[in-house]
Amino acid sequence: MVTVDEAGQELPERRFGWWDMWVPEDEDPRLDGAFENTERAMLLGFLSDYRLTLEMKCSGLDPAGLAKASVPPSDLSLLGLVRHLAGVERSWFRRVLAGEEVPAPYLVDGVDTEFSGAAADPAVVEEAWATWRAEVANSEAFVAAHADLGWIGADGQTPLRRVLIHMIEEYARHCGHADLIRERIDGRVGQ
Repeated sequence: MVTVDEAGQELPERRFGWWDMWVPEDEDPRLDGAFENTERAMLLGFLSDYRLTLEMKCSGLDPAGLAKASVPPSDLSLLGLVRHLAGVERSWFRRVLAGEEVPAPYLVDGVDTEFSGAAADPAVVEEAWATWRAEVANSEAFVAAHADLGWIGADGQTPLRRVLIHMIEEYARHCGHADLIRERIDGRVGQ
């Protein structure tokens, strides 16, 4: 059965991976809640799993697929999400917690281009992933250097625990967006 959108364009057929999985269960890099029963392990485990989920939702796509807008006129795309989450990581861990005066990575002449600048260009894709991975590595190092989750950031009011919970929420929301965007691109659905 062929499905078409409101403009009459054919939509991709829904496809499942290994029964509803992107990868076979024994190859899934996520721990899916199988974390040590401590607050730190739970928070970091769920955040790590969501970061991995974002990467999995983007895997196997070329620059055009990654930059494809979800539903016009929205400019929401998987590449835009990667760029956005790089900015979120930088903002919370470098600016709010560490007190670093670093610019937002995709602010151009005062305009946020996280999504509008997510072009189907291999160099743009490579840069986005490099920026995101660098910000994730920085965030992980920052958390590792602070044993107390109640530690208050450089802004004098934000505890590290709150930022970790916010990051889980941020990734969870955007991984939901990624689910729908990926299905719109090639019909791929799954975890």
